[in-house]
Amino acid sequence: MSGDQLRDIEAELMARRPESLVEPSLERIREVLDLLGNPQLAYPVVHIGGTNGKTSTARMVDSLLRELNLRTGRYTSPHLQSITERIVVDGEPIAPERFAAAYAEIRPYLDLVDSKHDVRLGYFEALTALAYAAFADTPVEAAVVEVGMGGSWDATNVADGRVAVVTPIAVDHVEYLGDTIEEIATEKAGIIKPGSYAVLGPQLPAAAEILLARVAEVGATVARQGVEFGVRGREMAVGGQVVGLQGLTGPYDEVFLPLHGEYQAHNAAAALAAVEAFVGGGREALDADLVRAAFARVTSPGRLEALRRGPVVLADAAHNPAGAAALAAALSEEFAGTALVAVVAAMADKDVEGILTELEPAVEAVVVTENSSPRTMPVDQLANIAIDVFGQDRVHQAVPLPEAIDAALALAEREESLGGYGVVVTGSVVTAGDARVAYGAPS
Repeated sequence: MSGDQLRDIEAELMARRPESLVEPSLERIREVLDLLGNPQLAYPVVHIGGTNGKTSTARMVDSLLRELNLRTGRYTSPHLQSITERIVVDGEPIAPERFAAAYAEIRPYLDLVDSKHDVRLGYFEALTALAYAAFADTPVEAAVVEVGMGGSWDATNVADGRVAVVTPIAVDHVEYLGDTIEEIATEKAGIIKPGSYAVLGPQLPAAAEILLARVAEVGATVARQGVEFGVRGREMAVGGQVVGLQGLTGPYDEVFLPLHGEYQAHNAAAALAAVEAFVGGGREALDADLVRAAFARVTSPGRLEALRRGPVVLADAAHNPAGAAALAAALSEEFAGTALVAVVAAMADKDVEGILTELEPAVEAVVVTENSSPRTMPVDQLANIAIDVFGQDRVHQAVPLPEAIDAALALAEREESLGGYGVVVTGSVVTAGDARVAYGAPS
């Protein structure tokens, strides 16, 4: 199959409502899946929601399940470079030929449901149906499914997760989810189903209260980070960190995690608890050597990913203030003494001021630019916001992104003393993906 054919299919999908424009309803996706024989019921699901950390946690859960010899499907969003990244079977993105075949199989049913409604199925709804159908056709023994946006009315929520993981909740997508933690948590709590196991990452008290109320309402079993499971300790190491994890059944020590940032240690703890709950109801310990092997092979592209070393160029998909705060903390911890300049391109509908405010203490300067999305904030507008946060002398601009990276490297080199220098490219998943393309990173 040619790349042109895959691009034609993607263009056809993109002609539907984009995933950034949501028409909240499960009616359309349920109708499609009913016509397909409800493939989402053919395998047990680990459902992962929250605001930040969902994709990394999903990749860790997937790795653990595969180390336990389960055939897995993984559905995440958005993608960095290729649409096929979203649908993964046994650790490998779906082959373009299989993607095309699955789309051909579901397309008549998409059209049929479209004909019955004033609102057509959107891009994300169509991809969700495709993923569920592909997993059933494989077939997989377990599916790891990341929520697209929200929870209750997200298209993925037609599946009933045996385990529901809720990563830290913060303010994002306020136009759809509400502008308070309580409103957002109420929506995200919808993935916790009757009789399921709810694994809750670190939460603000307001979010925790909402989530625990949902647990009680549906009779779920709960595991809370910092109570039933968590991070026992962590040390920085070459290429990542060594963590001690407290699982639901006991400790797992000397676990090498080839990812940077304290937040990834917390994601690892949640992933471990989710798998313990999934395979043994939280009552049977996993083989510690298998756990170590699974985490040692985890990757999370675009999440504080080193695209180059000497000088370092990092790509990170932080796209809201909470994500930028976690990024800044990781930079301050793991790249202390390194003169870093940020390259930032963000979507026009995001809290760009909040992102830049969180990032500012961790970098010497910022080069603002644009990414490849039609939703990108114009560089002049982004520069004005950045000047308010960084001050005139610390803000520079360059377009396109590769030129912005070169400009940032030159600035960082001038700031360097004895600790080296480098660049962090951030502000959006699309921005991180564009940086990966610029450096030839594999999709």
